[in-house]
Amino acid sequence: MLKQSMSQKLLQKLSPQQIQLMKLLQVPTMELDQRIKEEMEINPALEEGADQDESDTYEDEQEHESENDDSRDDFDMSDYLDDDDTPDYKLSANNHSADNDDREIPLGSGRTFHELLTAQLGLRRLTPQQEMLATNIIGNLDDSGYLSRDLASMVNDLAFTQNIRTSIEELEVVLKMIQELDPPGVGARNLQECLVIQLKREEYADEIHEMAEEIVEKHFEEFTRKHFDKIQKKMEINDEDLKQAIEVIIKLNPKPGNSMQESSRSAQQIIPDFIINVEEEKLLLSLNQRNAPELRVSRQYKEMLETYAASKGDAKQKEAVQFVRQKIDAAKWFIDAIHQRQQTLLITMNAIMEYQREYFLTGDETKLRPMILKDIAEVVSMDISTISRVANSKYVLTPYGTTLLKFFFSESLSTDSGEEVSTREVKKILQEAIVGEEKRKPLTDDRLMQLLQEKGYNIARRTVAKYREQLNIPVARLRKEL
Repeated sequence: MLKQSMSQKLLQKLSPQQIQLMKLLQVPTMELDQRIKEEMEINPALEEGADQDESDTYEDEQEHESENDDSRDDFDMSDYLDDDDTPDYKLSANNHSADNDDREIPLGSGRTFHELLTAQLGLRRLTPQQEMLATNIIGNLDDSGYLSRDLASMVNDLAFTQNIRTSIEELEVVLKMIQELDPPGVGARNLQECLVIQLKREEYADEIHEMAEEIVEKHFEEFTRKHFDKIQKKMEINDEDLKQAIEVIIKLNPKPGNSMQESSRSAQQIIPDFIINVEEEKLLLSLNQRNAPELRVSRQYKEMLETYAASKGDAKQKEAVQFVRQKIDAAKWFIDAIHQRQQTLLITMNAIMEYQREYFLTGDETKLRPMILKDIAEVVSMDISTISRVANSKYVLTPYGTTLLKFFFSESLSTDSGEEVSTREVKKILQEAIVGEEKRKPLTDDRLMQLLQEKGYNIARRTVAKYREQLNIPVARLRKEL
């Protein structure tokens, strides 16, 4: 049975302008310029350029009110023709500072890693069949220069996809030819084979190089686990010879493809969103506005409204007026969102700067205070989601380098005295302890836990292991050196 009823509901719903502002907050300075260009493409009422002359502004302010009956439209035409409430300087965003130094970074381009290997094939005498197989093998190499696919699978693929009949033995012969190309080690199927290829390619081979080659070929598992005593016992060599042989192995390149791959990759420039300078124990914060051009509402669209206001039109003309009005509104909203974005960024970053004042004055990571999104949200009286959007993919330039904003957020850890300290401070002390350890007897996680507890930090062994892994530091056994 159908029936009608009336009810009231209280809902929180974001307006299109609020949604636009939230999206703009997430965009870093490096991408803001592209975002503005996209907006200008879809909204012709938004344009970039310097502010209008004062004379033009005064002419706009003295513009007469339309004598036509504006009541025929569903909006007040004077809101768009009169600039008494919103002069041009309020409808433009000047986001370029005179102090900004515009510099372009030249990027070098070269051939890719696979193209360089293919070019080397032209210097070798290969049959048409071998050339096809070699090209296929090179295409299967990953960026590090390794052949991750087994030869049996490649034989099947060549037969079914390209109708090329071959065998594992034939592919082995061609693969050996590729392993003779530069850089040494390319075409290997695993790390052990990669190191052996490089050692065999050495122009000279003394006794130490022969030892290094034997270690990699016959005692590779013991070498990776750093069981040096077992290697010495099997090879019957002393500490000094083993140390020199290991030094030879360490100098080899475990990822030969990267040495050529990096040259073909385009450099990615990091543009800081904020700049902090220290002058006489004072912190000076500024917003990097280099990528945001000057914005204003199009003068042409305003003139179109004036023309429509001066003459009574039919239904089509009213639709045109409605379209122009919507575009002008959208342009005003976008310019206002840019202004609000700048204010929100500055307010939030200023709160972070003051919260971590000791760090920004000294650059000492142990001075970092524990800080979470909620702490800054309470200071600036904003929602945590807003702070998260501001901190997302943003960088700050300080006298100590360019740092990701999320770096300054960390959990807290209590000391024996009950004081809350940042986990960044604990990680810094942990890293310094490992750097200064005796490499013959590296510190275990239990010993690191004891050292931190002696300094007054309440920390468990599993927490030490977690922090060590976050710092990309291997376990004690793998840090052992002769």
